[in-house]
Amino acid sequence: MNKKNMNKWIEILLGLIFIIVPIVAALQYASWGAAVITVLKGGVIIGVVMIGLLFLLLGISDLKG
Repeated sequence: MNKKNMNKWIEILLGLIFIIVPIVAALQYASWGAAVITVLKGGVIIGVVMIGLLFLLLGISDLKG
C-alpha cells in the first residue's frame, strides 16, 4: 500500500475512535446521560443551521463563478 492509501485508513480509524469513545463514555457514566441528551438536542439545531449556512455560501460562490 502506498502512503496516500494508508493515510485514508488512519483517518477512518481516527474517525471511528472519535465516534465510539464518547458514546461509550456517556453510557458508562450514567449521571452524564441527561446532560449529554440536552447538549445533543441543542447541538443538532446548531449543526443543521451551520450546514444550511455552508450550503448557502457554496451556492452564492457558485453564482459568482
